[in-house]
Amino acid sequence: MIKEYKYIEVIMSLLENVDAATNLAKNNEVQLLVFKIDASEGSPYYAINVFKTREVVEAKRHHLTLIPGTHPLLEGSIVLREVQIPILNLPKWLGVELDPVKKKTSNLLICDFNGVIIGIRIMYAYRVIKKNWSEMHAPDSYSLGDEGLVINDTRLDDGSLCLVLDYEKLLSEVIPQAMVNVDKALEGIKNLPMPEKLKNGTVLIAEDSKTAQRHLRNIFDRAHLSYQIFNNGKDLIEFVTRHPDPASIPAVITDIEMPEMSGFTVIQRLKANPLTKAIPIIVNSSMTGENNKREAAGLGADGFIDKTKSENILPLIIMKMEAAKQKLLS
Repeated sequence: MIKEYKYIEVIMSLLENVDAATNLAKNNEVQLLVFKIDASEGSPYYAINVFKTREVVEAKRHHLTLIPGTHPLLEGSIVLREVQIPILNLPKWLGVELDPVKKKTSNLLICDFNGVIIGIRIMYAYRVIKKNWSEMHAPDSYSLGDEGLVINDTRLDDGSLCLVLDYEKLLSEVIPQAMVNVDKALEGIKNLPMPEKLKNGTVLIAEDSKTAQRHLRNIFDRAHLSYQIFNNGKDLIEFVTRHPDPASIPAVITDIEMPEMSGFTVIQRLKANPLTKAIPIIVNSSMTGENNKREAAGLGADGFIDKTKSENILPLIIMKMEAAKQKLLS
């Protein structure tokens, strides 16, 4: 276990200061940290994007302070490099109870979601793998709609199934104050003139997380605006290709990480097409590093919103639609 842990620690430290995340997404690829939440042979493999992680630390080396009156999945917090980090019980979320012996030998995966630093309990980190998004699949066969915990799956070299979880769902359940404030969404557009094209058109959204879909659905429903959600970028592009009048689409919102086709590829395809290049594209992502923002802008994206700040997406769309209109007029 220690050997595996040291291996992952070295790999992740090498990745901290490179632009690999952007280059991977640009090439429709993703790098995943594969781990287990139980050491038993038949337990599933799980994965998370490497660039949402900071490090793996041994649980026994860090004192866990209990926090009374919190969510049952919030075990407490540790102090790591002078930062107080909440620890979430991932095995329990997945229906697995670790006994005291297993907890003592477990590890804590420190993650960064839009600047929200959390630790999730795992048993051990297994390896880092690279996959093309075309090798990542939505789990239609065992997904439970909005209640599903798995958003993607893929295969390891030995054929084992590896599951990518909806970590934003876990975060929204345990620390909801760190997520989107839907109630503020309408405040930002009270004094803004609503473009006719937005009132009469349908905004297209590519997003695989059911939690993020729910947030965006609530925002658009409250604003009485039409929208259509796609579970990946490929489905959105195919819909636009069949659209009788693509120029009537008021705006496109896309995540970066998605099965089948990444958001960067979505931007490239739409901006390369004369019929769709004028459509404002807003990236709504938890991959909020400056490299990703620069790459999105370089490909032609018109705006970038951190997923935890999605309540600001309508004012940004209105502003970018007005800018696009003025550009066409000039």
